Amino acid sequence: MTQRINLWRVMRFAALFALAACSQPEKKPEPAKDVVVTEASFRCIREMTPVRGLFVDNLLGNLAATVAVAQSPTGKAYPPGTLIQVIPTVAMVKHQRGRSPETNDWEFIDLDVTADGTKIFGRGFADMKMRTGVTCISCHQPAKADWDLICEQNHGCLPIPLTQAMIRDRQNTDPRCPQIAAAGRP
Repeated sequence: MTQRINLWRVMRFAALFALAACSQPEKKPEPAKDVVVTEASFRCIREMTPVRGLFVDNLLGNLAATVAVAQSPTGKAYPPGTLIQVIPTVAMVKHQRGRSPETNDWEFIDLDVTADGTKIFGRGFADMKMRTGVTCISCHQPAKADWDLICEQNHGCLPIPLTQAMIRDRQNTDPRCPQIAAAGRP
């Protein structure tokens, strides 16, 4: 009889323990951080990480993942927070999935830059137009799917009306950057 009572107590304790374990709240993953873009998000283009002709950063602190995608020879989707610039006055920022499916969640930003800093002249998603009146997405849409709307040579986009020398000149004369030594450019 004592063994039955002890067995009953053990079974009851095990059932209560199992019930308590099952009733613990399930740990939910942390919600994705919003990508917040302000004028302070932009700095001297040459202080960003260069990859081929692009300069990249990540506003959420995930620079390693952004650089890995930028260096990929086959292309991939960029992580949220990615900031890409080719010239100081134009930027693309990747937002969380679902923000703008039409632009693969990229926001296009037109900037005014001076030695005093950066001002956002215009910004938007599918409806964003550059000062020329052309929407950004109309140029980026032809990029092959693997390249996440990033236009580089052989990615499917039409060429931009700037030569490589003109692009390097704009990158090297960003007015937000410290003065370039007279002996040469970086």
